[in-house]
Amino acid sequence: MRVLVVDRDAAFARAVKEALLVRGFAVDLIQTLDEAETALGCASYHILLLELILPDGNGLDCLKQLRREGCSMPAMMMSSLNDVATRIAIFNGGADDFLPKPVSMDELIARMRAILRRSTQMTAPVVTFGNLHFDPIGRQVSVGGRPLRIARREVCILEHLLSRAGRTVPRVSLEEGLYAFDAEVSTNALEVGIYRLRAHLSQSGATLRIKTARGVGYALELTSAASAA
Repeated sequence: MRVLVVDRDAAFARAVKEALLVRGFAVDLIQTLDEAETALGCASYHILLLELILPDGNGLDCLKQLRREGCSMPAMMMSSLNDVATRIAIFNGGADDFLPKPVSMDELIARMRAILRRSTQMTAPVVTFGNLHFDPIGRQVSVGGRPLRIARREVCILEHLLSRAGRTVPRVSLEEGLYAFDAEVSTNALEVGIYRLRAHLSQSGATLRIKTARGVGYALELTSAASAA
């Protein structure tokens, strides 16, 4: 899942990014409303973390505009301002949640996951394909009921392939979903991730495999073992 963080405090934003990265999220950091507008026009995000007071304007005005345009992307606002009038204005402006600063990273992530669960409108948000199960909120993978420990990048690749299981996912779509704008990515990073994920799936006894569509992308498909089960 990809997160856009819009905050003028660079140190705080980096702390948020580090906390999210280790939990399997791709994160873009932005400091101004102008940059946020550009980012939102270039990429799709699962959730927006937005500071109220920004160098070039009010974050709430930005959120109100997004809602007027029909954008339903979940949004959490943050601010050191925590009076009743401010909180009411934030929720009336379209925020899904508000978290006063200073922020506990554990609470921030717990609230994010709660918002994402509500936004998916799923009581059991676990994706199943063959004997593999994936919890997109908890970022947990299991095969045949046994936890599968894989790196963040492989989890992200798996998530994108599962979202279009049985169909080819273009390489460019995978790369855009996996990496933040400022990520340093080698030319063969996707191939390395696919190779490692294939190895994990094979060794775990998963009844699915990754098929390469040369020059196009990759597809997740069930194996003959899954069909026979």
